[in-house]
Amino acid sequence: MSYSPIIQKTIKYIEMNLHEELSLERVAQFAGFSKYHYHRIFQKEVGVTASEYIRYRRIANSANMLLYTDEKIIDIALYYRFETQESFTRSFKKFYHLPPGHYRKIMSKLTLQREEMKLKNEQLLKGWKLSGSHPFNYQMGIDRETFHKGTASGFLKSVSVHSQGEFATMMQEFKADKYLSKRLKLSGFIKSQDVNGFCGFWMRVDDSLGDVLQFDNMSDRPIVGNHEWNHYHIVLDVPENSAVIAFGVILSGNGHVWIDELKFEEVDLQTPTTNIDFSSDLLDKPVNLTFEE
Repeated sequence: MSYSPIIQKTIKYIEMNLHEELSLERVAQFAGFSKYHYHRIFQKEVGVTASEYIRYRRIANSANMLLYTDEKIIDIALYYRFETQESFTRSFKKFYHLPPGHYRKIMSKLTLQREEMKLKNEQLLKGWKLSGSHPFNYQMGIDRETFHKGTASGFLKSVSVHSQGEFATMMQEFKADKYLSKRLKLSGFIKSQDVNGFCGFWMRVDDSLGDVLQFDNMSDRPIVGNHEWNHYHIVLDVPENSAVIAFGVILSGNGHVWIDELKFEEVDLQTPTTNIDFSSDLLDKPVNLTFEE
């Protein structure tokens, strides 16, 4: 059984209620599971417990408010359900290694400096490149105001797109050597805004000749419109003759998509792949050759 749709449903619920009381019992009840079973499947799918997820998302949103609002620290702490400013400070320091007041003072200055040094070329974004059918109609970069965890996320957005048939991808490639004959899972968080085509993660495994061995671009589970941060994944096998693994985020048509906390991990054969099997579209024999059917 795939628990991914249930986890996505509950993450959406969590994101909409971060400023409300969110006990494990309440979230598990929303999901329709016992809290013990929900605890196990959430940690397996996302990599952290539901309680840890709620805590760091509240802290991340608090960090955003510290930099981009004038709200008092105590008001931010209480809004995100911390009982006292002291408990908020302790939790905040665990993630950002600074108390909230110092973080606001230091990071505000750094943010202003970064805004004065806008990326002039997408190639300056370490490790990532812009590709696709019409990459010149899109922009990619780093967003330090909208992020899921830490201090920044990556983004891809349309600038001068004329049709939904146009698309771009923010991508990377790496050697497949270390993963041969293994099953590999790409997971991470995506947020979308005004996407009128679709967006999602994609991953491709090629051999040395450039032939595609495994592929998935979430076209059978596309993200469309406006969605808060949620967790998505792709699972592909890496055959013995694999040479290159490519991955990234795709945006088709207009819109804006953010990605954060991407990670790769080896999974066992009990984890189903998401590979799109194009051979299933092939007919067993020619049909309707006289055009009478």
